[in-house]
Amino acid sequence: MTEPKKLARVAGFLYLLVAVFTIFAGVVNTRVAESGEAGATADAVAASATLYRVGFVSELVGATAFLMTAMALYALLRHVHPLVAAAMVTFVAVSVAIQSLNLLNQMTALNVATGEDYAGAFGTAGSDRLVMLFADMRHDGYLIAQTYFGLWLLPLGYLVIRSGYFPRALGVLLVIGCLGHLTDVLARFLAPDLGASISPFVMTPPAIAEVSFILWLLVRSVRDPDPGARAPAAARPAV
Repeated sequence: MTEPKKLARVAGFLYLLVAVFTIFAGVVNTRVAESGEAGATADAVAASATLYRVGFVSELVGATAFLMTAMALYALLRHVHPLVAAAMVTFVAVSVAIQSLNLLNQMTALNVATGEDYAGAFGTAGSDRLVMLFADMRHDGYLIAQTYFGLWLLPLGYLVIRSGYFPRALGVLLVIGCLGHLTDVLARFLAPDLGASISPFVMTPPAIAEVSFILWLLVRSVRDPDPGARAPAAARPAV
């Protein structure tokens, strides 16, 4: 059990880094670049350029840690069902790829807000609108990435339930968390006003599930499973 316990704690530490760096980046972007008015957004980005860059780096670090978290959990849980574990990593890889590419929108908004050439070429109003456009694209791109950030919780929940390493209730919470993420994304795209109003409620279950999982990995690691519960799917005899 030494190796699974080490893997679980490594995954928990990496997942904690994901939470810390991603939340920090989200707070920065929300306070700096989401005022809802082009001129105010451009001024805020230019005035907080250093903080905006720190938020950029923070999100990039969080995305990298997220991919490494999935790799650690794959090593821990692949014996339960290799295909489901591979699906879990695939969802994370897609999410990280979209999130990383989407950071170009954030950096472009900063470059336009702080670059005099853009104001000279497009005028102050045009430059401000460009900053707002790229800030909005960053926001929408993050929601697209969130789709896969939610979907990875579905195979993860299944693996947690079947592994015997964790309480089954924890796996159920992760599956419910997947539904919360997907509901948030769909509502925000289909009915933005409604989505914004229900987001705090539908995102509560994912937050509870993920924080609970992180704490379990860090504090309890894994427990001794029932041998039959964690037999590899591929090794089970055909009937």
